[in-house]
Amino acid sequence: MTPSLTALVVDDEPQMLDIVSFALETQGFITLTAKDAETAWQLFKEKALDLMVLDVMLPHASGLTLCRRIREVSDVPIILLTARGESSDRVSGLESGADDYVTKPFHPRELALRAEAIVRRTRPRAAKEVLHHGPLRIEQDRASVHGRYLNLSSTELRLLTRLVQGSGRTVRFEELLLAGWRQAEGPGGRQMLKTAIYRLRQRLAAEGYPRSIKAIRGDGYQLVPFGE
Repeated sequence: MTPSLTALVVDDEPQMLDIVSFALETQGFITLTAKDAETAWQLFKEKALDLMVLDVMLPHASGLTLCRRIREVSDVPIILLTARGESSDRVSGLESGADDYVTKPFHPRELALRAEAIVRRTRPRAAKEVLHHGPLRIEQDRASVHGRYLNLSSTELRLLTRLVQGSGRTVRFEELLLAGWRQAEGPGGRQMLKTAIYRLRQRLAAEGYPRSIKAIRGDGYQLVPFGE
C-alpha cells in the first residue's frame, strides 16, 4: 500500500470508529474520524482524502445524504456501512454514488482489504490506454464528451470503460458486474447494474449523447454509436 493515504471514518458509535480505524491503519491508512455528517463535511472540505467510510445511520443527516452531497463535488472513493443488508438498501447506497457497500457485522480485515483495493483501482496512473468512442474519450481515469469532463463515480467510470472496450458488441451482465463491483453475480447485482447504467445515461445525455447505452434483453448492455 502506498504510504500516507488518508481515510475519513464516519460513525456515531465510538466502538465502530475504533474498529474501522484500526483495520484501515493496518493497511497503511492515516485515519480521521467524525461522529456526524456535518463534522464529516467540514473535514472533507479541509483535508485531502483518499477514502471515506460512512455509516448510513448518522444523527441529523444520513450517510446517504452526505454521500450525495460529496458526489456533487468529488469522486473520492466511498464505502457505506449499514446494519441492513437488503438489496434495496444496497441500491439506495449505489444510487447515492457509493463505490462499495458493507453490511454489519463484517470482518475488519475484509473491510480493510476492500478499502485498499478500491483506492488502488481509483488512484490515477501515469500511463494508461486512451479509449475513444466518437466524441467520448477516456484517459487518465477521467471521461469526457466533446472535451467536457463527466462527473462520474469510480464505479460508473469502470462500467463506461468496459462498455467502450466492448464497443460494437453486447457486454454481458456478468462482465459489467465484474468491472463495476468485482463480482459476477450476487444479491441485487442486476438491479445495482441497472441503477448505475441509468445514472450513466443521464450524465451522457446532459453532454449531448442522449441515446448512449442500449439494454439487450436478457443479455447485457451495448454502447450505441454516437448520433444514432
